[in-house]
Amino acid sequence: MSCKHYILRRSAALLAVLMATGIAATVPAAHLSAQGPVVTRGTPAEAGMSAGVLAGGVALYEEAVERGDLVGAVLLVAKDGKIVLHEAVGWRDQARGVPMEPNTLFRMASNTKPVVAAGVAMLVEDGDLAYSDLVREHMPEWDNYRAGFINIGHLLSHSSGLRIPTLFLRPYMEPSAEHPDAPTLQLEAARFGSVGAEVTPGTSYNYNNPGFNTLGALIEMASGMPMDAYLDAELYTPLGMNDSYHHEVDEKMDGKLDRMSVVYYQRDGAGEWMPGWTPGDPPQVPFVRASGGMISTAGDYVIFCQMFLNGGEYGGRRYLSEQTVRLMTTPKIRANPASSGPPSYYGYGWSVSEEGVYSHSGSDGTNAFVDPNQDLIVLVFTQTPGGRNPVRRFREIVNLAIGG
Repeated sequence: MSCKHYILRRSAALLAVLMATGIAATVPAAHLSAQGPVVTRGTPAEAGMSAGVLAGGVALYEEAVERGDLVGAVLLVAKDGKIVLHEAVGWRDQARGVPMEPNTLFRMASNTKPVVAAGVAMLVEDGDLAYSDLVREHMPEWDNYRAGFINIGHLLSHSSGLRIPTLFLRPYMEPSAEHPDAPTLQLEAARFGSVGAEVTPGTSYNYNNPGFNTLGALIEMASGMPMDAYLDAELYTPLGMNDSYHHEVDEKMDGKLDRMSVVYYQRDGAGEWMPGWTPGDPPQVPFVRASGGMISTAGDYVIFCQMFLNGGEYGGRRYLSEQTVRLMTTPKIRANPASSGPPSYYGYGWSVSEEGVYSHSGSDGTNAFVDPNQDLIVLVFTQTPGGRNPVRRFREIVNLAIGG
């Protein structure tokens, strides 16, 4: 790929679309930054935060590990581009006595989705895709009355009408003379077209992994590259995200597999956490996917989040236009319409709160929050998804530390 993302392209056209939809007038100015900071280490005092209060947040997780609520965690807080907290507590591999470390690699699960959405957005800015493109324009298998009216924007906002409950249709395609490399992301995504939408696209929210796996296939088709290679070339390498990958196989991870944490899904009969996935076990899916599968560290993921907080720019290079960042982090559809609690929304690849905080979580225990109103990023990475994670209280403590 060329260095086409160094400069802002098609900003006038994007702004015209945003103005036409009313988005540009409804997003706080805090979402934007002409040139934001590069992530650096700093003290809490340098960011106007209380070191003592932040230490209380770490203690919260130390106590959770001691009680057996979690096996381990990595906590990271960045304010105004300064990492003021980056601590590891507990165990990466409890049975082997290997402690959790700040550079531990995590299975990110659905925290993959904002990254995939950014990849789609970059291809939209290049004119290779459009949010209004019908999937059938790229995949003829979707050209039918069930799937023919689903567009890329629907997939990004989980409003496609798809109700497929699994990552992929099973069993996977078998290799054949026509498709000797099966199964692949593109071949498996094409199969979703025969199932199609159960409800009218664009009318309701339903979190759907096959929709994002289809987006990954579209990235491959539009870029002419495997999805992981495209994201590495256009995001990870230029951003300096040197510990980010997409398949838990040692030869595809530069020999870093042993730095991954064990994942603990459930307890045994004695109440102790049992390994559910251990580095070296077979991957969950035999090929790179887009609904999940990213492997990363807190130190890498904070860079990705800071790029968004900077309005799409990082280190003097523009990855996304400010208008695109607005578009992705603006509510598209309400995600909890039947709830009596505060409304939550989904944008393009991000959950969005009424206050403008955009976030995502992963089913293996990772959480990321970006608060543009306070120039704040909070990452809480665990691999104990069935544990009692005090993430809400931790965020409260972090907010209390501001101005302390």
